[in-house]
Amino acid sequence: MTRRLLGGVVAAVAAFALVTAPEAGAVTATFAGAVALSNCSGSVVKPAGTPDTAPALVMSNGHCLESGFPKPGQVVVGEKSTRTFSLLSPDGKQSLGTLKAKKVVYATMTDTDVSLYQLDTSYAKIKQKYRISPLELAGAHPAAGTEIDVVSGFWKTIYSCSIDGFVNELHENGWVWKDSIRYTPECETVGGTSGSPIVDTTTGKVIGINNTSNENGERCTLDNPCEVDGSGTVTVHPGSKYGEETFSIPACLTPASEIDLARPGCALPKPATGRVF
Repeated sequence: MTRRLLGGVVAAVAAFALVTAPEAGAVTATFAGAVALSNCSGSVVKPAGTPDTAPALVMSNGHCLESGFPKPGQVVVGEKSTRTFSLLSPDGKQSLGTLKAKKVVYATMTDTDVSLYQLDTSYAKIKQKYRISPLELAGAHPAAGTEIDVVSGFWKTIYSCSIDGFVNELHENGWVWKDSIRYTPECETVGGTSGSPIVDTTTGKVIGINNTSNENGERCTLDNPCEVDGSGTVTVHPGSKYGEETFSIPACLTPASEIDLARPGCALPKPATGRVF
């Protein structure tokens, strides 16, 4: 998984943002809404229709939790947190300030790989203080061929490519993710890009979250996910990079930025025993 941080060579080459020229009609990529975690990337996100007065949410990967990787089948709901996030300027060259979590609203590495932190401040207050608006979470399934930007707050780098296709199941060291996004080769994401929002360059909306790559061609091991199709056939794509869709998240969130897994249309995994981990 791309949470693992690489050595000094990667740090040296990734010090500044890489922004490719946008296609005609495309949204110009910036770091507005992006945050840096201690070990990962993330973003301030908001479903359409959520009031600005609601507590703000930061989205990253489940495997970026400060408490460690959730086990297969584990779902975290309502866990207290005091994690901090560095909010980037639109050009990515500086931190505008520090945001602080109040709790982990939801996190899992089952079916998807996501964590949602509720902050101790609202979207309106962030906009007033820093002039930064949240990224909107799209509510529809993305399409193959969509041009995307993977925006890493940790490395202050934007990786631009397209959606190559979708994976029935992506298996990695016991975890299984469903309907994952495979990138075209131009998005050469590295350790520390975990949790980066995947932004549709046409709409500017978040359609996914970056989470892993096959680093050295191994089969279904840690840092080497494999693809499993509907008939059970396993395929390994050395060097391929992947993300997880986020379109199902808005249906599970209330206007108060709380998780409600019983809401109509909510398909996120639930705690297996009905209790909170």
